[in-house]
Amino acid sequence: MTRLATAIRRILRGAWALADLCNTLCMGRNLKFLIPSALAFLSMSALAAKHPSMPEVLAASAPADWRPLDPDNTLYVEMPGGRVVIELAPRFAPLHVANIKTLIRARYFDGLSIIRVQDNYVVQWGDPESRHPLPAGIGKVAPEFDSPTPADMPFTRLPDGDVYAPEVGFSNGLPVARSPPLHRTWLAHCYGMVGVGRDLDIESGSGAELYVVIGHAPRHLDRNVALVGRVMKGMELFAALPRGSEQMGFYAKSEAPTPIKTIRTAADVPPAERSNLEVLRTDSATFAALVESRRNRPEDFFKVPAGHIDLCNVPIAVREQPPDAAHSP
Repeated sequence: MTRLATAIRRILRGAWALADLCNTLCMGRNLKFLIPSALAFLSMSALAAKHPSMPEVLAASAPADWRPLDPDNTLYVEMPGGRVVIELAPRFAPLHVANIKTLIRARYFDGLSIIRVQDNYVVQWGDPESRHPLPAGIGKVAPEFDSPTPADMPFTRLPDGDVYAPEVGFSNGLPVARSPPLHRTWLAHCYGMVGVGRDLDIESGSGAELYVVIGHAPRHLDRNVALVGRVMKGMELFAALPRGSEQMGFYAKSEAPTPIKTIRTAADVPPAERSNLEVLRTDSATFAALVESRRNRPEDFFKVPAGHIDLCNVPIAVREQPPDAAHSP
């Protein structure tokens, strides 16, 4: 009799547990455990279905996914260690870009030096001692910190969010931020971006002093300085320069600065001497796959997917083609 009563109690207890599963008061408690379990299962499934890595994405790209650099808006900075290639951004800073081209064609930068290398910040060059006279027509220009958002501007938006701007993404290979309510767009201070040095006067930056970001993205400078382009090749020649010992990384008189031999636009260089570079189109499906390969790294080293990516952590792929290679339009 005792064994029978015990068995009945066990059956009743199981029946009540089954009833609890259908009880709305208990369902919420059960969901607290079921939902995390389901999410963990889905996360493991997502990890199992790995995305291709960045090298695999680029290896599978088509010729139409790449575009050549425009020779009229490409600069060659010749330094003792080699060539730095910069692509200008006239859509965002037309006045400053026009000034820079005038300075280059007047040979203004030839023989000047790097005057400042501040660790984790910028490399800067110019003529603080006014050894080279400014060519005619170079003077104050509007700041060009931002500009009205053109209706036809290509823009590949990053959905990951941003601390400094309502929206961020890429336009023709450049990191871009924008504010739809203000209808304003501006370039972002990511690694390798090129800006115009200025004083307190917002119209004092003519283009005669330029800098390149060599450290963690100083996004606080966005909309405070005019950005005019991005280094496409040769960043190591800037990033490896000796740091200046004076305040803000300026070189002391006793320190030997690195000279700039010449700066030319690619259009003024014979075709046989040009760097035949192509940049990945940021409006292509291949670029979208590249972003995902960096947002959630598929390599075996990474165990926890980030799920997000910062604007300045997205690499813009550049490749060099043989001189006789045909470019895609």
